[in-house]
Amino acid sequence: MSEAADHFRRGDWQAAYEAWSDAGLGGLGADELEQFSTAAGLVGHHDELVGALQRAFLACQEEGDLRGAARCAFRLSMNSADHGEHALAGGWAARAADLVAEIGEDCVEGGWVAFLMMFRALGEGDLATARSRAAEALEVGRRLRDPDLTAMSTCAQGRVSIMTCQFAAGLAQLDDAMVRVLTGELSPFIAGHVYCTAIEGAQEIGDFGRVAEWTAALERWCAAQPGLLAFTGQCAVHRGQLMRLRGAWDDALREFAEAAERYVEIGTPAAVALTAVETGDVLRLRGRLDDADAAYQRAADLGLDPQPGLALLWLAGGRAAAAVAAVERLLATAEGPVQRCRLLPAAVEVLLACDDVDRARPLADELVSLAASVGSTALSAAGAQAMGAVELAAGDASGALPYLRKAHQLWARASASYDAAVARLLVARCLTALADPSSAERELVAARAVFRQVGAAPMADLASAMLTPDSLPGGLTAREVEVLRLVASGRSNPQIATVLVLSEKTVARHLSNIFAKLDVGSRTAAAAYAFEHGLV
Repeated sequence: MSEAADHFRRGDWQAAYEAWSDAGLGGLGADELEQFSTAAGLVGHHDELVGALQRAFLACQEEGDLRGAARCAFRLSMNSADHGEHALAGGWAARAADLVAEIGEDCVEGGWVAFLMMFRALGEGDLATARSRAAEALEVGRRLRDPDLTAMSTCAQGRVSIMTCQFAAGLAQLDDAMVRVLTGELSPFIAGHVYCTAIEGAQEIGDFGRVAEWTAALERWCAAQPGLLAFTGQCAVHRGQLMRLRGAWDDALREFAEAAERYVEIGTPAAVALTAVETGDVLRLRGRLDDADAAYQRAADLGLDPQPGLALLWLAGGRAAAAVAAVERLLATAEGPVQRCRLLPAAVEVLLACDDVDRARPLADELVSLAASVGSTALSAAGAQAMGAVELAAGDASGALPYLRKAHQLWARASASYDAAVARLLVARCLTALADPSSAERELVAARAVFRQVGAAPMADLASAMLTPDSLPGGLTAREVEVLRLVASGRSNPQIATVLVLSEKTVARHLSNIFAKLDVGSRTAAAAYAFEHGLV
């Protein structure tokens, strides 16, 4: 066995790549060329992977090894798709299908062609065909006892099941695929694809328990392979998503930046769009609106729609009409459960900020129903919070409180510190409306501590604005003090409306009352009063 092949057998991809590169590829047969292509791809050399696979494909044809040629064509098709080269991906898929037809007998390669057809159907939104092709690939993999094909098609079935609202079946299929990875029975590229596909599927429906378990396993898998670069970008993204959920926002931003660098290094810049959206979401919550806008624009430039984060950014910047228009468009086009899971919480927030309780209520009901079907803690928390926010906006603080208490408990169970703090702030609003200021103060103090810890300045300011003394100066109401504090911090009327979840008309009315009660004629004079009387 050659030195390079020995390194390959031990999983030292960098050493294998270097040994083959130093020795030259001239004398390699098809099998070793395939191995070199694997090593090159795993350490981030896409062009060399493609070149080696093309040479292996030609070598297999010359030797009459049609099955080997079909395997090379399959890998070239998948790799081209991963790098955004869709015309090449389609061409190699057709070549693989022709070879399987020429073989003329039952073979594993026929299952891989069915998988490629499934992949194409998913891209076209044809879920029925995708389901049929995935089942065909799985049947071949099981019957011919091919672990790679069985795991990949099982994972694909799981994703399709989730997309068609069969959540329990889909998650069970993802579990099945992950067990096959963890036993170590899969080849490296297939293992990496199964890891990332399954984690993404769980993340999309808010199943962060599975995301955490599988991301930890993916980290161990990556760390055990010297020089591995492929799949480490996805691993960094998933780590960042978990860090964001748990309130470690600085760490999350570093992970997203690292993921973007790795995507560029391995030649998949389109994947950077996802890191840009994730980065924009964190920056938006921190009140860095211009930076968030730049991140969302970067995602859009790379072909990924940054909604609904962009709508929430417009809302935070006082562009309520633009936010509502975006949400209405998304609601009209987002039909699948995966899209609705991400959209509905944001849609409810935007509509309530514009005092449109009637349109927000059915969306909150839909979110609760969807969460019950999925069964994930985070999605159930989002549903309870949406219902509580709707009831509170409708003036029923007593009816809202149980929903919001439940939301806080579920967010805490999911270790989602920021979201749990938002729920506590809404609980405080209920308690204030129910004439229990002492209990409201305890909730606000706890929520503000979390907001300050994660760097969510807008929400920390809001919590401070709600922490009013028992005796308010100038005959001001508690709500008027909240508005006055935000005026003193330099907020515009649209920004105050966003922070307090009010309409701009309501903010203007409060401001008029404040001016009259304090006998002042400008925002500057009102702010000076706030500072003089210790309200800021």
